[in-house]
Amino acid sequence: MNTQDLHAGAENLLFRCGGLAAGDRLLVLREDPALGYYDAGICDAILECARSRQIETTVQTLPFDPMGTELPDALIREMETADRTLFLSRTGDQVRFNAAMHHIHPIMSYALDAEMLASGFGRADYAGFVALKNAVNGLMSAAEHIHVTCQLGTDFSGPGAQFPKAKAADVSVVRFPMSVFAPVPAQGFSGTLIQDGFLVGTGSKFYDPYGCTLREPLAVHFKDNTLSGFSGHPMDVHCAEMHYAKVGEMFGLDPLTMHSWHAGIHPGCAFTAPASQSFERWSGSAFGNPRLLHFHTCGDYAPGEISLNVLDPTIRVDGVAVWDKGVLRPETIPGGAEVLARYPSVKAVFDAPEQQVGQGANGRLSAS
Repeated sequence: MNTQDLHAGAENLLFRCGGLAAGDRLLVLREDPALGYYDAGICDAILECARSRQIETTVQTLPFDPMGTELPDALIREMETADRTLFLSRTGDQVRFNAAMHHIHPIMSYALDAEMLASGFGRADYAGFVALKNAVNGLMSAAEHIHVTCQLGTDFSGPGAQFPKAKAADVSVVRFPMSVFAPVPAQGFSGTLIQDGFLVGTGSKFYDPYGCTLREPLAVHFKDNTLSGFSGHPMDVHCAEMHYAKVGEMFGLDPLTMHSWHAGIHPGCAFTAPASQSFERWSGSAFGNPRLLHFHTCGDYAPGEISLNVLDPTIRVDGVAVWDKGVLRPETIPGGAEVLARYPSVKAVFDAPEQQVGQGANGRLSAS
């Protein structure tokens, strides 16, 4: 790993994303590296970069609560006094839809280790991906018809995303890197999603088992905001029905709810190990690659408690394949070509997209 690349990733996070300047105060809320989710190297690199630019830094190791209880009032007050708060902790993901975070705007890092920060995922200009996200939001909002397919048989469709009226939930934290567009409400969509490999959690709460393995691709049928059933291998259908029922009972919610969906927009995002090696880390980082589309289900809120994932989606917006078998084509998005021209580092990751998104030995999202 190149030290200069690691420093460049830290600068991208602190200055292009965080807007920090000399004399500002940064509060870093880190998860204990011993838990195996964030490594120590990413925190060390960020602190070194910040202090080299005369940014006052404070670091706290935040206890991790799998159920994501509310942050203590004293910590919220401390976050309010900092110029910027950075979560190197899953806690930041758990509060990403919490309205109480709106006025604080903490940063949640989906780069989980020094290697990810030093890669194109961490270094590609943050502002460029914000511009791309806004362009995609505009495209989805103006669309009359959206149709999603995949090679395993996914086939669902619906109207353009009604962001202004329906106010589809976007996050209350600042995401780094910016790697998805605003969730598209499921209302008005219907069809079938083919889930390969496993069912997995969303990062909202961490329950056991967090992942439910499947023998064969599972067809998930839905209409509007309701899952209407599963078909496939009988044991997989039974597994899915029991898993949804268990998670719904665990949290006192209607399990057969389909809230919203979105896909990755950052080709620099990679997950180099099989997803089954750590379902928790996979679900918390790999989703930013355009090869993945995911639904928020099991709860009438984003992100829900169970994520459904499609590998290599084709997303046609008014007949145009904006995602073509997992390849995002910025030139099909109004303003997309201008983003690439303005931000060479963004163009660079599109020119050489990462292909590893946690596939197993068979090249699919298998659980082995």
